[in-house]
Parts: sequence; structure tokens; C-alpha cells
Amino acid sequence: MERALFLLLLLLLSQLADSNAEEAFDVRKHLSTVTRYGFVKPTNNYFSPSNVPDGCIPIHLNLVARHGTRSPTKKRIRELDNLEARLKVLTRDAEEQMLSLQKVPSWLREWKSPWKGKMKGGELISKGEIELYDLGIRIRENFPDVFNEEYHPDVYAIRATQVPRASASAVAFGMGLLSGKGSLGPGRHRAFAVTSESRASDILLRFYDTCENYKDFRKRQEPAVDKLKEPILDEITSALVSRYGLNFTRQDTSSLWFLCKQEASLLDITDQACSLFSPSEVSLLEWADDLEVFILKGYGNSLNYHMGVPLLEDVLQSMEQAIKAQEENLAHGSYEKARLRFAHAETVVPFTCLLGLFHDGSGFQQIQREQPLELPPKPPQERNWRGSIVAPFGGNNMLVLYSCPANSSSKYLVQVLHNEDPIPMPGCDGSDICPFKVFKEGIVAPHLKSDYHTVCSVKLTKAKQNPSLTSRLAMLFRWLFLGNDDKWSHKDDL
Repeated sequence: MERALFLLLLLLLSQLADSNAEEAFDVRKHLSTVTRYGFVKPTNNYFSPSNVPDGCIPIHLNLVARHGTRSPTKKRIRELDNLEARLKVLTRDAEEQMLSLQKVPSWLREWKSPWKGKMKGGELISKGEIELYDLGIRIRENFPDVFNEEYHPDVYAIRATQVPRASASAVAFGMGLLSGKGSLGPGRHRAFAVTSESRASDILLRFYDTCENYKDFRKRQEPAVDKLKEPILDEITSALVSRYGLNFTRQDTSSLWFLCKQEASLLDITDQACSLFSPSEVSLLEWADDLEVFILKGYGNSLNYHMGVPLLEDVLQSMEQAIKAQEENLAHGSYEKARLRFAHAETVVPFTCLLGLFHDGSGFQQIQREQPLELPPKPPQERNWRGSIVAPFGGNNMLVLYSCPANSSSKYLVQVLHNEDPIPMPGCDGSDICPFKVFKEGIVAPHLKSDYHTVCSVKLTKAKQNPSLTSRLAMLFRWLFLGNDDKWSHKDDL
């Protein structure tokens, strides 16, 4: 009897643990690059402590930020309209076949797209405005030595792409940064300048739009990436059909996952489309999205980030100018103290790769040798590469230049923060603080051999293909079907 009671107690404790695990799983943290910034950085945990040496003063700050949370694009709004019609067909067919609809969630039978009838899309929403506004306030408060002067566009340069959600993000950020510094309205706001380069020539923030070689690469590889995701979608589609009794297709599953991401991120609705998937299924769908980001924007091909070298050069140049101003003891207000940029995931992801962040294992040497890295491991294995961390809405990299007069080893230091957290740099012995010379020679200089115009030349596409990428995609495709064979991840196979 005692043994039976003991076993019953163990069973109850196990069920309670599983229940708590389900409750602890918040899908809003697992939406790849559709994740909202607040779920990456809880509001009470911004700006982690750092190990900047005593006596060091920040003299210049570089920011490369993604726009804030936005509405779905026009193309995606049409997909949701199609999903609405498709769900009606599925439930009607089930009724006509006299199938029970008891397992079908009631919301699914009546669902209408919240974006139905919208003729435009992709704009910054209020949640996105708040993300950037609050970021501006925090940066000012945490770096008072940088933002201690009266605003001038040549002292605090704010740049954005010509895409409205990026420029709107720059405006929201600037309003936070300069709140209380002017005379406009109750918030004592002030006017400020946001400059943009033409989309056709913006090689600093929209290099992926102007790089013909990359556009050709992406066009060729997108079908292969879609093929990679099919086994995951098929597996989950089968589970959905069994679970709810509706004749879902692979496209239905893909659209329902997209709806889940939009509902959870934009509307904080997690009990409709997201509730169709188990936590383990969400993890697989998130991983599939992360693979796409890795292959088409990240470490999957060196072209993805080498086309961003002009941006890295711009960051380095701004630091060198700040050091020169410091050495020459120029008057305050006569030199730039911050360069603040607002763009897209396609900008932030490659820039993050140029810094060598978020790769598994000893990938830094491979990055500098222009070799593709191993693909992120499949759940439940842990991985460093997560779109929700690398480039959520409002995601950012900050590079802070410090003057350290009392430091005998290096007079100038560079600190890298990702989403406001100091982050270890493989090119700086795993430290988030790097002597400027080491940062310049060890992290930046190896990339400078990749001239943008050479890398992006159309002729180069024909002459210098990357055969290893296609073979790696085919290998992963087999792995997804046949299971995890350790052989696929060996470097010799890359």
C-alpha cells in the first residue's frame, strides 16, 4: 500500500511539473525575428552591469538598431485574408462530411483577420514607438557623459533608411533621447534631424538592396530554404490533423504559424492560433525560422555579412574621429559624440555577424576565413543562434568608445553591447571590453579585405559560386527526414 501511495505521489508531482512547465512557456519569447523587444529585455533588467575599468569615460557611441514592432506587410495581409477564407472551407467541409467539430476551437470557426481590408502595411505600431522611445531615454540616462551637450545634428547624428518604419523608429528614439531638452509641448520636446540616403545608393544601411550579387544569391537559395522547412511543417501538419480533425495542409500550418506570430507579438493574443501548437512544436517552428535567418542573412554565407563592411568601416571611422578630437582637445560641440542608425533585420543580422557574435563553437576563425558555419542544432539541443535574441523588433548593437587616461595598457577601449547587454567578443578573448587597437586589428581589419563593390559585383556571382552551401542544404534536408546523424555537422562536410 505504501509503495502504491508513493508511486501515486510521484505521478502527481510529475504531472504538476509538466503543468508548471507548460505555464512557464511564453510563446511571445519564441517568435524568431517577430519577437517584441520587451520579451527579450524585461523592463526591470536593462543595461546589465559591466566591467569597464574605473576612470574610463565614454566619449562616443555607435548604435545600429532595428525598427520597432510593425504591422504585417501588404503581402502578408493578403495571406491572412486567404487564411480566413481557408478556415471557413475547412470547417464547412468537416460539417458536410458529418465530422465532429467538438475538437475544433470555437475561435477558429469564427475567426476574421484583424487586418482585413487594410490597403497598406508594414508601418510602425504604437508598441514599436514605445520600444524606441524608451530605448532613447535609457541610452541618455546610462551614458550621461556622451549625451551631456546641447543637441546639434553634427554632434548627435541620427540616420535611418528611407523605409517609413525605420525613419519613424528614429523619430521615436530621438523624442526619447531629447525629451525634456526643448520647449515643445508639455514634454518639452525639441525638433531634431533624421537623415536618409536614397534606397538606390544606401550601402551603409540597405546594402542588401544594392548588392546585386546578394540579390542573386538570395533568389537562388530561397526555394532551397523553403524545402528545408517542409519536413517540419509536414510533421506538425500531421499532428494538427490528428488533434483537431480538420484537413490542414502544409500551407495552412505555415499560415497559422504566421498568424500566431502576429497575434502574439502585435496583439498579445496567445490563446488562439498559438494555442494550436504545443511548446515543442513552437520550438521546431521557431528553429525553422532561425535557420532561414542564418542561411539568408547570417553565417550561412560570408556574402551575407561581407556586403555590410561599409557599415563596419563607418563605425570604425567615427571612433577614430572621436579619438582624434580627444587627442587634439577640441572644444565641446565641435565634434560628433554619437552616430545613431535605424534600419532593419537585414542590417542588424549581418552587422552582428561582422562582430562575430552568437555562433556555436570556435566559429570566429571560420568567419574570418570566409567559411560558412555549421547550422544551428535542432531542438531540444541548445543553440546560440536565436532570431529572437539576434534581431528582435527594436534589437540593437551599441559600440561605446571609452577614454581611459589612467589605463597603462590601452588608452582607449571599445565595449560592445547587444540589446543593451555587454556581450563577449570572440575576437577579444571573450571579453566585452576590447582595447581599441585590438578591436581595429583583430575584429575589423580582417573584414576590410572584402571590398563592397568587388563582393557585390554581378560578374563575381558567375566566377565565384559557393557550392558548399547547396550541398549543406541538401545534407540538412536528408537529416531532417532521416534523423540526426552526427556526420552531417563535421567541418569537412561544410
